[in-house]
Amino acid sequence: MSVTEKKRGLKKKRYIFPITIAVLLIVFRIYLPTLVKNNINKILADIPGYYGQVDDIDIALIRGAYVIDGMYLNKGTAESQVPFLNFPKTDISIEWKSLFKGKIVSEIIMTRPEVIYVFEDQKAKSGDADVDDWTKALTDIVPIDINHLKVHDGTVAFVQLSADPNIDLRIDKLELTADNLRNVVERERILPSKIRATGVSIGNGKVSLEANMNLIKKIPDMDVSFSLENADASALNDFTNYYAGLDFNKGTFSLFSEIAIADGHMIGYVKPLLTNTKLIGKEDGFLEVLWEGFAGFFKFILKNQGTDTLATKVPFEGDLTKVEAGVWPTVINIFGNAWIKAFTGNIDGEIEFKDALKKKNLTREEKSELRKKEREKRKKARQIKNG
Repeated sequence: MSVTEKKRGLKKKRYIFPITIAVLLIVFRIYLPTLVKNNINKILADIPGYYGQVDDIDIALIRGAYVIDGMYLNKGTAESQVPFLNFPKTDISIEWKSLFKGKIVSEIIMTRPEVIYVFEDQKAKSGDADVDDWTKALTDIVPIDINHLKVHDGTVAFVQLSADPNIDLRIDKLELTADNLRNVVERERILPSKIRATGVSIGNGKVSLEANMNLIKKIPDMDVSFSLENADASALNDFTNYYAGLDFNKGTFSLFSEIAIADGHMIGYVKPLLTNTKLIGKEDGFLEVLWEGFAGFFKFILKNQGTDTLATKVPFEGDLTKVEAGVWPTVINIFGNAWIKAFTGNIDGEIEFKDALKKKNLTREEKSELRKKEREKRKKARQIKNG
């Protein structure tokens, strides 16, 4: 063999290795979505008492992301075919801005997710599956801690099929943003994670939630305010008729609540309001008219005549394992709304995180955080006052 031929042979061998590596990488990249899909389907299939699958996986290596299309999960003993979890599109990626802070965390963007709790499907049975099984499985699907979560056009629903007619309480058009869930920034804050959500309830009520939390703790600390405003009361008829035998012919329903949890101790209140409501409908039978008329009489006595509002305020407090509602304050508040001063249709702003702290001696960081929240609260109040 000549020297020239030897040189040609060496050149060929020199290119064979990188070409082989390139081909293997291309083949691996083509097969990667199938590999990830099979792995996720295996995780879902191994959840005791549940079944589910994903339709497709898209990989975006450049931005360190993968998109899960058509994932659902349901209980094996479900009486209906309604998926408990239905996630049409879930984008999971590395949160690049956190890399510059020395944290490897992920962000998730979910489009049109549905969480539908069908009572008959999910109620506990003897020897049934544990909720921890499916929550752990969903965590396994995301290999990196979640720091940012965004939900677009979501749905949360409670359905009871055994009721006649069926009960379907839901929040649609859910928009949710949760930031700093793994405490990447503002690490000195007591409640570093911010969660904001809006939606539309049945009866076209306006739903709003604002919360500050510390999700790093085993039992999360939180300061939450929730409001549901001006829902058509007649949209609740399936629920109220089944549980109380009452139908609303007209009127609006609102609900306001504040909750604070610190070291497993909870304090808060729930304030429901019924405004301009009428109970008796034209299509009701004699017994329904009789019962609704009886209830309507007490509603007339107990409502505030100036605002035409029946309302109360239910305070509660206690450890999470044993929360007690104030029965007598609730009754007194009904009469207080009717005869003394009408409750307002808004968040009262009277529950703060420090109210849930049972210990009197706060740390310097906790005192600083509480003073900061007080300043923000006063600033917000001035802005509202000045229009």
